Amino acid sequence: MTSPAALQPGALQHVKVLDLSRVLAGPWAGQTLGDLGAEVIKVERPGSGDDTRAWGPPYVTDPAGQPTGESAYYMCTNRNKQSVTIDFTRPEGQELVRRLAQQCDVLVENFKTGGLAQYGLDYASLSALNPRLVYCSITGFGQSGPYAHRAGYDFLIQGMGGLMSVTGRPDGEDGGGPMKVGVALTDILTGLYASTAILAALQAREHTGRGQHIDLALLDVGVACLANQGMNYLYGGKVPQRMGNAHPNTVPYQDFPTADGHMILAVGNDGQFARLCHAAGQPGWAQDARFATNAARVAHRHELVALIRGVTVGKPTRDWIALLEQHGVPCGPINTVRDVFDDPQVKARGMQIAMQHPQAGSVPLVASPLRLSDTPVSYRHTPPQLGQHTDAVLARHLGLAPEALQTYRDNGVLG
Repeated sequence: MTSPAALQPGALQHVKVLDLSRVLAGPWAGQTLGDLGAEVIKVERPGSGDDTRAWGPPYVTDPAGQPTGESAYYMCTNRNKQSVTIDFTRPEGQELVRRLAQQCDVLVENFKTGGLAQYGLDYASLSALNPRLVYCSITGFGQSGPYAHRAGYDFLIQGMGGLMSVTGRPDGEDGGGPMKVGVALTDILTGLYASTAILAALQAREHTGRGQHIDLALLDVGVACLANQGMNYLYGGKVPQRMGNAHPNTVPYQDFPTADGHMILAVGNDGQFARLCHAAGQPGWAQDARFATNAARVAHRHELVALIRGVTVGKPTRDWIALLEQHGVPCGPINTVRDVFDDPQVKARGMQIAMQHPQAGSVPLVASPLRLSDTPVSYRHTPPQLGQHTDAVLARHLGLAPEALQTYRDNGVLG
């Protein structure tokens, strides 16, 4: 576990973000911007906050081993933020959020389409107060179309967007049937697309002087990320099918059994295949007309995969990987999550960090994968406790005195 990097000015140190989002897609975008140096103010409901705070166990534990109110799920996507609890169902709370929005560069929200208009916190209302505001809306289905007012969740989108139709073992095999990815991938990808769109809008603002509305839909992202599978259908006219861990366009590119488990072969060209054949003691495969080219290997997939499986079961995974790496054949183990964090490369890249939590002391977090030479990612704030920064943020940004803050709190506007 590595300590956070020394604090340096971030690439987005001049950017202020108002994060009204919850759960994963919006918070992931906010965390990415925060890691890059932006000041991120997370507005939460008094008393309960972000839904994911309660999505446990497991929970962060204090030094005595007792669970705190922070789930591991919440901790994964709320680093580098300040938590402010405001009840914006009340007019006084709405006014506080509007005043904050007037001072911010970016607002991120993931309420249902039109959901914030009733509070005067929609794009039309806030852009009239702050024309430079970049306002990012994340919904299941977007701001238009027949599904616009439906609620959208990652699992639902993985099914509707086609991902589950190409994930899992084929029908007829043991365990066959559609399968979702083991993490909420369309949420995460939507968060990444959101941060990219926000950065583009901020850059455009440098030339136009105006902010804009970003309309991001999980379903749109799911369709866009079908990538080669979507293009295979559009160009080939054939609906892609579930193939387990096999690849529709490249062979051999899947898992294979070994003497003590499984390994992955990821052969991407004919040269790599020839080196695989040599390492496996089967140089004739590379000369066989059925296997000599990738197109031939795709056409004769089942024969080749059976031959390779007959060989790979003869050695343990570790021995195969050592041998194939010597021959420049892309390969690897299928790690558990524990294995991942024990991997020497993951350790060398500092992908686990430690930060100080006010209740729990030192807590582990997964690092950002972004590496910038001049404006590196910094880890300034551990995922905040609910309302941890309410007074400090509102005093600093809105000039509210302690007496005013207490009045708002007495009236139930602040948590």
